[in-house]
Amino acid sequence: MIAVVYSGSYFAHWRLADKGRTVASFKTNGINPYFNDEKYILQLLNKNINLIHHAEEIKRIYFFGAGASSDERRQIVHNALSAFFKFGKVIVEHDITAAAIACCKNSPGIISICGSGSNAAWYDGKKVLTNNYGLGYILADEGSGNWLGRQLIKGFMNETLPPNIKKKFVSKYDVDRKTLLEKVYRQKQPALFLSSFTEFYQDNLHDHYLQNVIKKGFSKLISTYLLPLSKQYPDASIHFAGTVAANFQEYLHEAASEANLQIANIIKEPINNLLTYYSNKN
Repeated sequence: MIAVVYSGSYFAHWRLADKGRTVASFKTNGINPYFNDEKYILQLLNKNINLIHHAEEIKRIYFFGAGASSDERRQIVHNALSAFFKFGKVIVEHDITAAAIACCKNSPGIISICGSGSNAAWYDGKKVLTNNYGLGYILADEGSGNWLGRQLIKGFMNETLPPNIKKKFVSKYDVDRKTLLEKVYRQKQPALFLSSFTEFYQDNLHDHYLQNVIKKGFSKLISTYLLPLSKQYPDASIHFAGTVAANFQEYLHEAASEANLQIANIIKEPINNLLTYYSNKN
């Protein structure tokens, strides 16, 4: 039996499979080694009945997650999973690798993630090449869920939101300046708080102001990440993975077209493609 995991900061998607047959499909809280230590991850695993029931049967665990971008961070996840799955071989990789495999399998391409965070890289068909992107929610993440959240909060703070949007924002969240600053600067995981406002954009997607914010974010993502990669690899296909890319794909395609780029495909959740890929390898 194998376990395939694709984790963002909010949720981790799990698939357990045996001989090509899906045994269990479920979600847990996200596992991100920037925010979670080994103790937390083990506690999370020990609360899930599916994992407890199948732990000894699982022989390979393929984990892909946000934050697993260095040997040190990957080791945190590896140690926790190895302690729980005592008879399984654990492989831990970054979420950009999952997106590459899900979108391209063994073919080369330019890969971009746009979910709660954003990133991009060149995939040569076997591995993702290291670059200087993926700087996180403070320095980067253009176009992502937490970037969209930042724009909404800043607009509220600076009193630049259109009156109708401000009214809806206050009605939905019942917040003030002090509360927002506390949540952004004092709570443990501000990136999750910021990206939670993506729902507001979805609920009010007919509004031109919010549409323009989304398009501005995607334009920044494309100019920062994709255009430099496209110049390096001019014949490469371009692929996206992530909830923000999928939920607002009309505006993503529009921003790409304005930059003379064409997107080959957009996958909301890579987990099912990953399961198929690794089921065929085992």
